[in-house]
Amino acid sequence: MREPVIRGVGLVASLAYAAAVAWLYATQPQTVAQVTGGFAAIVGAYQVDAVALADGLRFFRGGQFAEARAALARADPAERDPHVQFYIAYAYYREGWGRLYNDDALFGKGLAAVDKAIALAPGGRLVVDDPDLQMHSADELRAELQRGMTRDASDFNPLRVFRARK
Repeated sequence: MREPVIRGVGLVASLAYAAAVAWLYATQPQTVAQVTGGFAAIVGAYQVDAVALADGLRFFRGGQFAEARAALARADPAERDPHVQFYIAYAYYREGWGRLYNDDALFGKGLAAVDKAIALAPGGRLVVDDPDLQMHSADELRAELQRGMTRDASDFNPLRVFRARK
């Protein structure tokens, strides 16, 4: 009677280990925080740090975008919250936007962050209800970042200096 129980426990442990290895292979987390946050999200225990999120939003609204990204990264170390990733992408957009040219490196990082936000959002659709923002959906932000990275004849239009940042 004892031998089948031991074999059953061994089988369950082996399957759990295989599932953990498959999850690690599929998601390829880069840090220990991403690993622990991913496992916490699977069981529904992942929480965003509210104090760091409030700091990040305060920096964001004050125009301190590098500080905002650092605080938002502290708020979501596992990179599992779509709203935080949206604000990180928006901070890259705001810092990279320029009247004469856009910073392609910052726009590229913003594009990666907004793609992560879209992947994390339920159904792939993310809308942020923030009256301080001019773009409320991740799709709008993604399109604006992509548009900023393309080169075409409109880049040489002198009236471009008068365009407004979103």
